[in-house]
Amino acid sequence: MHPHNFVLPLFVSEKIDEQKPIASMPGVSQFSLGEIVDEAQRAQRLGLQAVLLFGIPEKKDEQASGAYAEDGIVQRAVRAIKSKSPELIVLTDVCLCEYMTHGHCGVTRIDGDHFHVLNDETVDLLVKTALSHGRAGADMVAPSDMMDGRIGAVREALDANGFDQTGIISYAAKFASSFYGPFRDAAESPPQFGDRHSYQMDFANAEEALREVALDIDEGADIIMVKPALPYIDVLWRVHDRFGKPTAVYHVSGEYAMIKAAAEKGLVDERAAALEIMTSLKRAGADIIVTYWARELAEWTRQ
Repeated sequence: MHPHNFVLPLFVSEKIDEQKPIASMPGVSQFSLGEIVDEAQRAQRLGLQAVLLFGIPEKKDEQASGAYAEDGIVQRAVRAIKSKSPELIVLTDVCLCEYMTHGHCGVTRIDGDHFHVLNDETVDLLVKTALSHGRAGADMVAPSDMMDGRIGAVREALDANGFDQTGIISYAAKFASSFYGPFRDAAESPPQFGDRHSYQMDFANAEEALREVALDIDEGADIIMVKPALPYIDVLWRVHDRFGKPTAVYHVSGEYAMIKAAAEKGLVDERAAALEIMTSLKRAGADIIVTYWARELAEWTRQ
């Protein structure tokens, strides 16, 4: 393992003036726009090559307008980071959940007791979001919504607008997992009704994951993501082995928080457990690992 294997997720918020720790994720915080630049520079000094940005807007609405606003929080953060750390690779999460009043990843319609996420209407907004990130200077965009056809639509729009060098990391195999809870605290994006099982994948269905990966590769994804990590290490191996594309895995908030909680109780050694987990993910085929331990791992792997 090498520090270049790790990507650090960062949360930048319009609502705060100073760092706000996330209670359910010890060691993880929301940062203000001013602080995010310093945090990105710190990551680069540690030897990390890339950060992944998530935005928390001041206001939310039914069309997620903050996601694709030219002066949105992620767009401003990208510009600020690239002005100070031009060689740092800046990845941006492309999703709508943080910007929607209801917390879902797309435009919704409610019919009686049922709600639907409208795929094509959502893809239109995702394309606008990805383009705004490209204009801000993002090196790669990472659609995490799991709508059908969004990778092809984003690729076509980026190319048509002169951003053919802006890469796409696709959350191609993103499962409806119980391990996302702490992230929703950090991103302030819990669904206000229903759940996300209608558009995220059934955790029992590995074959669907492989079909989704194949579709996203055909549509133009440069890097394929599997999320979460440890419960889907078999899927990670199958994706890497079958497709041979650069493969990423997201070691998610709940997985991180479990080890933190066990370490606080003295049940495990945090450093040893984190290194063992990351080694298993690398062994299973992960070229890139998105992890909240990225800073520590940069130091531990050098040691």
